[in-house]
Amino acid sequence: MTKINTKWMVKVGMLSAVSVVLMLFEFPLPFIAPPFYELDFSEVPVLIGTFALGPLAGVVIEFIKVLLNLLVNGTITGGVGEFANFLVGACFVLPAGIIYKQKKTKIQAVIGMLAGTVIMVIAGVFVNAFLLIPAYGSALGIPMEAFVGMGSAIHSSIDSLWKLVLLCVAPFNALKCVIVSLITALIYKPLRRILK
Repeated sequence: MTKINTKWMVKVGMLSAVSVVLMLFEFPLPFIAPPFYELDFSEVPVLIGTFALGPLAGVVIEFIKVLLNLLVNGTITGGVGEFANFLVGACFVLPAGIIYKQKKTKIQAVIGMLAGTVIMVIAGVFVNAFLLIPAYGSALGIPMEAFVGMGSAIHSSIDSLWKLVLLCVAPFNALKCVIVSLITALIYKPLRRILK
């Protein structure tokens, strides 16, 4: 039992470390969302760990990833942004892992990733509207109107916080989930043997 737990912890630690490194390589998508939203591929090792080791492992990897990133890069939101990152990430990998665990097939994996994408997009809308954007605004002294203005520079119809999160944040998160899901689908099979 101890040997199994040690192997599990080593795999979780390794995937968390890879995830933190991938977080360092982030870039904005200014045609979709304001520049403070940056895309990275750190969810790929998290999702791989979720499929290989189970939903609980995915949440633990997500937590360690965010904690290590907080220690490495610090925070400008008093940890609120990091908490939101963990929450939204967990909303993606947990449903995917629970569905895949029921029956480990390609179809089940696709259904899991689709379910995780839908849940993450919905959670991301609410987390950004009620937690993340207000926290950034408060921490940086930026009024909500400035965030709305950044959104309206992308979509002229954006004139409120809710339109910002619906027309910028939701598509950004959806695209991120699709990219992460595609990469995971391409590389999971060879990595699965190593992680067993």
